[in-house]
Amino acid sequence: MKIIFFSAQPYDKAFFNRFNDSVGFELVYHKSQLNEQTAGLVDRAEAVCVFVNDKVTALVCQQLADKGVKVIALRCAGFNNVDLEAAKKLGLKVCRVPAYSPEAVAEHALALIMTLNRKTHKAYNRVREQNFALNGLLGFNLHGKCVGVIGTGNIGQAFCRMMIGLGCQVKAFDLIANKDLEAMGVSYHPLTEILQTDIISLHCPLNEQTKHLINDTTIGMMKDGVMLINTSRGGLVDTKAAIQGLKAGRIGYLGIDVYEQEEHLFFRDLSGEVIQDDEIQRLMSFPNVLITAHQAFFTDEALSQIATTTLNNVDQLLKNGILTNRAALLV
Repeated sequence: MKIIFFSAQPYDKAFFNRFNDSVGFELVYHKSQLNEQTAGLVDRAEAVCVFVNDKVTALVCQQLADKGVKVIALRCAGFNNVDLEAAKKLGLKVCRVPAYSPEAVAEHALALIMTLNRKTHKAYNRVREQNFALNGLLGFNLHGKCVGVIGTGNIGQAFCRMMIGLGCQVKAFDLIANKDLEAMGVSYHPLTEILQTDIISLHCPLNEQTKHLINDTTIGMMKDGVMLINTSRGGLVDTKAAIQGLKAGRIGYLGIDVYEQEEHLFFRDLSGEVIQDDEIQRLMSFPNVLITAHQAFFTDEALSQIATTTLNNVDQLLKNGILTNRAALLV
């Protein structure tokens, strides 16, 4: 049985090849993103494996079904880029990796916070130039600060535990309160109250209700100088509104590992090109903005879990049509 991978990077090949022995699939890797123009690359495959920026539209689903594909496997947790209704109508199974080392993403969110606050990236560059002055590197104690967490799924829970461990007051917003977190001291509040915290970290999925959750209106409700962190999905933040918030001083620090238009930028080397995206160029011009290129998941443990879970998902669906891990099956 064959799986065709799209948006494949060298590390994808390394980890999936490492764990393929247990299932014995034929693995074919394409660097191209899956979309309506590249679906034709699928040839005699029972499954395709896609990532966050692949576009699995209704037309793509039809193209895959026409080619005999039975399973669309996401090697990530989010699924906003897949037309699930179209897949269901065509009889395509869609699966994902619902949890892969949530600590990896939570730790990266913390790394963004610590770096923005203590300006270690700037200090590193100064010292390399023999500049040992401390002017301009002033930070603040995280201990005692109020941290707002939007979304308390697996990653949000891990992040809450870390911030409590640092002595922060943690307030959370979600549709359903997590009793275990409440027992640890996390309190749940309306979104308007979360927006008044010192640090806001986004850990919710992207859907119709959460798209541009951070916008002109919600930024206007925030405290002046707030630190905003996004390691979830780029579409949660209205980039134009964030830029205005930074210019006005409402947003004092911005750390993002995801970006609205990242599909045209991330996971590739553009160091020799002129980037045409004016908004990310503007963001990169701010001294209080830190951008990483969707690397929060990028740990050995997380990639191992992604590979093993994805391969097992496809194996079970092709052999039995069911998954033992119900959270992994979307359609």
